[in-house]
Amino acid sequence: MLRALEIRDMLIIDRLELAFQPGLNVLTGETGAGKSILLDSLGFVLGWRGRAELVRKGADKGEVVAEFALPPGHAARAVLEEAGLDAGAELILRRVNTADGRKTAWVNDRRVSGDVLRQLSETLVELHGQHDDRGLLNPRGHRLLLDQFGDLGDRVAETRAAWRAVSAAQAALDDAQDALETVRAEEEFLRHSVAELEGLDPELGEENTLDAARRAMQAAERSREDVARAAHALGLDGAEGAMGDALRWLEGVADQLDGALDEPLAALSRAVTELGEAAQGVERVLDAMSFDPHELERTEERLFALRGLARKHQVMPDDLADLTQELRGRLDRLEAGDADLVRLESELATAREAYDAAAGGLSAARAEAAGRLDAAVAAELAPLKMERAVFTTAITAAEDGPDGRDAVAFTVATNPGAPAGPLNKIASGGELSRFLLALKVCLTAPDAGVTMIFDEIDRGVGGATAAAVGRRLADLAGEGQVLVVTHSPQVAALGQHHWRVEKRVEADQTLSTVTPLTTPDRVDEIARMLSGDRITDEARAAARALLDG
Repeated sequence: MLRALEIRDMLIIDRLELAFQPGLNVLTGETGAGKSILLDSLGFVLGWRGRAELVRKGADKGEVVAEFALPPGHAARAVLEEAGLDAGAELILRRVNTADGRKTAWVNDRRVSGDVLRQLSETLVELHGQHDDRGLLNPRGHRLLLDQFGDLGDRVAETRAAWRAVSAAQAALDDAQDALETVRAEEEFLRHSVAELEGLDPELGEENTLDAARRAMQAAERSREDVARAAHALGLDGAEGAMGDALRWLEGVADQLDGALDEPLAALSRAVTELGEAAQGVERVLDAMSFDPHELERTEERLFALRGLARKHQVMPDDLADLTQELRGRLDRLEAGDADLVRLESELATAREAYDAAAGGLSAARAEAAGRLDAAVAAELAPLKMERAVFTTAITAAEDGPDGRDAVAFTVATNPGAPAGPLNKIASGGELSRFLLALKVCLTAPDAGVTMIFDEIDRGVGGATAAAVGRRLADLAGEGQVLVVTHSPQVAALGQHHWRVEKRVEADQTLSTVTPLTTPDRVDEIARMLSGDRITDEARAAARALLDG
């Protein structure tokens, strides 16, 4: 519910503060007094597109503040939550327009974009008038309105879920077909590459192992000749044989030299022992350095084959094993591709059947709801003196989509036998107003929590018809809030709260003011609406009669 509206320096309003109430709020005044400016200002703070120049002449900026009551469960709370804004018991919107055209908005003192304002406005306010394309006159919203009237939310949700399943199944099939076509285009390459890679059977880390073994064998090949030469020099044909000969020669004469050779013989004996150990160690090393020359050749061939394949496929040698699995998987998909396509086509067919059932059920439910809506609108048109008019909710086939396969449009024929057509093309101004009001009475949910604004929706009607319009507006306001800009005294008299909009001239400037009316003031205002500038006693009496009902 709209609680308050504060306007500063907008068009011909210098400063204005209005406190609105539940029920039917009426605004009256002479043509040009500024009633539309109030709606322009409210639309500005709600982010609606409107006039380009709103700032009052001579002012640096214009500002509008709107305060709304926000009960628990109100739809605006979801918008606030998604935008990361706090949602309390009240919602304060503020928007500023500078003289150079810059616009800045706040919600509960938090800076927001115009898009957030517009999302909030859809949950807070409905504007209806003869030229309003945001509401009932816009055919793009008729299907949603019918679904809301028929309480078809569950069926719509079921159809949307089925559509998502169809979309997902179609996407999976398309992806599989694209992938299969790609694989088929490279089938020859895949088969050759997989055969080559699986024939080599590369292993993770194999290149490093082969390279280390190759280096070791190459190093052994270069060093073994020197080790072998050293082993020969230390052996019987070398140092060991010479030292053995020397030892035998000295032992043969030692007895003749009375112990003179004891120490040299002991030293030589130790040297022979050490030399033997050295020779054995060298032989062991030499044995360890022995390898099959063909093993080096096989190692090099394997290493070069790995590196060659890695260069061919532009990967590291250690990635060859993963590449083998990847290419094998692609080849397997190719070989199993037809079977996958059959399965995915079956899943798509199943999803389409479920969608057909859901969309068909939704279409039937819409047809039933359309019949009820047509009957309800017809019942509302009779008191509005349009009992001969025919309202029809036209449902035609549309392309399959998330919301089913129905196009919905509200059409009217103003007289029996006349061709039916869109509301805003067939009905005259007064007729259109009454059609819109009848529709709104039928479509409005009691707990919607939306402030409804009717901008001169009673234009072109008078007398008993205007009174019927007023009663319908009062009924709409019974459990909520309705704001009506009206020139009809019959409508104004039914208002629970009444404001008069008027212009005044101060210091060569035209300004608009809005005044809340007491009961005596209302008598004079309604009398003015009845009789014109000169208010007579008869007009006052007629005004009192209207107010007394």
